[in-house]
Amino acid sequence: MRAVIQRAANASIDIDGQLSGKMGRGLVVLFGVEKGDTLKDLDWIVNKCLEIRVFEDSEGKMNRSLLDIEGELLIVSQFTLYGNMKKGNRPSFNRSAPPDAAIPIYESFVRKCRERLGKIKVITGKFGAHMDVSLTNDGPVTILIDTNQKDF
Repeated sequence: MRAVIQRAANASIDIDGQLSGKMGRGLVVLFGVEKGDTLKDLDWIVNKCLEIRVFEDSEGKMNRSLLDIEGELLIVSQFTLYGNMKKGNRPSFNRSAPPDAAIPIYESFVRKCRERLGKIKVITGKFGAHMDVSLTNDGPVTILIDTNQKDF
């Protein structure tokens, strides 16, 4: 599993041309599932996404998490995170899990985030739909997390 985390001042998502949700300060998480991924790493990546300390404390240091600031969360499924540019100029997505394998993992990721965040607003995209994601990347701050690179 792979997640691209962006600290956002605000964000919104349109699904098939219709506004589906918007949020204020928080995180936008683009979430991809690779062939062969299982639920065994799900708790690890959920914890990393929700506990990553990218929000500033009173001294201006990135020392606070989404949980600490009670920020909002937008989660978007993104099979293109596994795009491979090894050959040519057109990406290959053969490392991305097919929908029948990816959807249950994506849905479990969303459910676990909602459980951990409780009353904090969580909005999502729609797996496989055309989505327009708008955000103001605050910082900018963008972090890549990959379950296959836990030692990175």
